[in-house]
Amino acid sequence: MLLEDLQRFLNPLLFVKNFEVEIFHLNIVFEESFSVNSLGWLSDKNILRLNEIKTGNVIISEKLFSENKDNLSKSINWFVVENPRKSFADVIEHFFADDKKYGNIHPTSIISNSVIFNHEKVNIGPNVVIEDNVQLGDFCEIGANTVLKKGIILKSNITIGSNCTIGGVGFGYEQDKEGNYRVIYHIGNVLISDFVEIGNNVCVDRAVIGSTQIGKNVKIDNLVHIAHGVKIDENSLIIANAMIGGSVTIGKNVWVSPSVSIRQKLTIEDNSLVGMGSVVVKDVQKDDIVAGVPAKSIKR
Repeated sequence: MLLEDLQRFLNPLLFVKNFEVEIFHLNIVFEESFSVNSLGWLSDKNILRLNEIKTGNVIISEKLFSENKDNLSKSINWFVVENPRKSFADVIEHFFADDKKYGNIHPTSIISNSVIFNHEKVNIGPNVVIEDNVQLGDFCEIGANTVLKKGIILKSNITIGSNCTIGGVGFGYEQDKEGNYRVIYHIGNVLISDFVEIGNNVCVDRAVIGSTQIGKNVKIDNLVHIAHGVKIDENSLIIANAMIGGSVTIGKNVWVSPSVSIRQKLTIEDNSLVGMGSVVVKDVQKDDIVAGVPAKSIKR
């Protein structure tokens, strides 16, 4: 990658060119492997480590550059942008990521004849099982050993990792007259909207009636459990090992941190954040930050 190509792509607020070089590697700026042919990005949090960078090509924020420009190394090409992390991610996708091709259906996959999908616009990995009456939109990718249970609906541009079960029966029981627990039959489904990404080893249970709903652009990390009847609105993040109890409603732009447990039938309102390892036993208000066991507001 030539400097000129990178400059045109990033369109930086300022480009400080100290030497001519071709870029071959993406590296972390503080590692020994970061060389004259490397590109990396610098977080504003690392202001005290600026002097550790001796050479290479660095994407930096306007704030960090302006506050330290008199002391910055002349052995580095600086790309000054609004959001260095986003710009670095854009570079990875544009210059280094493989072009994704669709139409790959592994011969070991088991797909019901009643599944509705365009064979040329999906990728289905080894040992995937897709049961009756599933609807699969365009540009969906299903990882190895994942099971899509009957009647679930996936919109378009969805990625589901390996070893997931989407649409399994939730944990719902009722005692009979003898005190024995009997399962409540689940006749609902799961509805997953556009641009959702689901990691590996995730379980999303079907609703008893109606739909468990995953909204547009939601991202779900590895080892997450989403119980029956949960509704997650658009652009929310559910991070590793989180457990979302049955019939929980999660609003827009919510951040659920790793290892969070949320009691059933609660509401987590828009733009809120639940801290790592929290146990949520009551509703979370809009724009709030909660943490702890039990979780309490720490915003103020």
